[in-house]
Amino acid sequence: MIIILKPGTEDSTVRELLDHIKECGLKPQFLPGEERVVLGAIGDERVLAKLHLESHPCVESVKPILAPYKMVSRESHPEDTVVHIGSAKVGNGYFTVIAGPCAIESLEQAMETCRAVAAAGAAVLRGGAFKPRTSPYSFQGLGVEGLEILKHVSRELNIPTVTEVVEVADILAVEEHADAFQVGARNMQNFRLLSELGQRRKPVVLKRGMAATIEDLLMAAEYVVSQGNPNVILCERGIRTFETATRNTLDLNAVPFIKQRSHLPVLVDPSHGTGRRQLVAPMSLAAAAAGADGIIVEVHRNPAEALSDGEQSLYPEQFESLMRSLRSLVDTLGRTLMQPAPPSGASL
Repeated sequence: MIIILKPGTEDSTVRELLDHIKECGLKPQFLPGEERVVLGAIGDERVLAKLHLESHPCVESVKPILAPYKMVSRESHPEDTVVHIGSAKVGNGYFTVIAGPCAIESLEQAMETCRAVAAAGAAVLRGGAFKPRTSPYSFQGLGVEGLEILKHVSRELNIPTVTEVVEVADILAVEEHADAFQVGARNMQNFRLLSELGQRRKPVVLKRGMAATIEDLLMAAEYVVSQGNPNVILCERGIRTFETATRNTLDLNAVPFIKQRSHLPVLVDPSHGTGRRQLVAPMSLAAAAAGADGIIVEVHRNPAEALSDGEQSLYPEQFESLMRSLRSLVDTLGRTLMQPAPPSGASL
């Protein structure tokens, strides 16, 4: 339920109402807005009905939350949420570019690639240390060694990082070395993993499963938030359809649809969504036009030698060209391209 308070309601009254909701066994939410304060109450609506809050002198109205995903719905939180990945902001008018190699292969490969994407304007670095693959015989990443390389590169370039976590046992290691967790498509409904990540504070980039509906994605995000971690970023990365011309079908319909129904930021992954390097730039621009809060793009210093997803990785000069186009488009759209943090001045 959503409890909308009258303008000018005292803070002490807000606290009393929140305490009252909690004492009744419901989960209270404090949702301050620019014009008025909104409270949320998650739980058995029959209990809430017995409180008769609509008769409270400071309550303007009480409305039910119709969406099954209560906490991430825009009904309960009308304003956009901004999630911080280190120094970078994602959401509410900021367009954030996350870029880097699909997989960390070596210090030299990671540093050369990440230095190039940082120079071009990426605000966050990406790189996989644990790589779930279509074939178990493909390169599965360097593991903890890859995390250490990613952290080293992040410190050298003074840019935050996001990397994938594939199982609960790896959470502590990923948390120690990266600024955000990425949950891949194969794990979107790994509820044990989501529960553990929900008990952390670092952001979670939650990718849509390749056969998941939008509601499935929002319910998975709801589960993370319900465990206590509000820092969730959704990511559309393409779904499996009957079409075989591209690796997946990038569902850009999902972007404005989700933005209308949820306050969480939405990223688009045009690399996995298309599987074709030639389509990454046009679909990145389309994502920005559709209202996405950023993109996550694979770049490799030499895609022909990549151990993972080389066919969908941009060359550094292609990424630089993409960033020039994005700057112009994002500015035209009246939004802000998130700038990378100033370089630390250190070098290898």
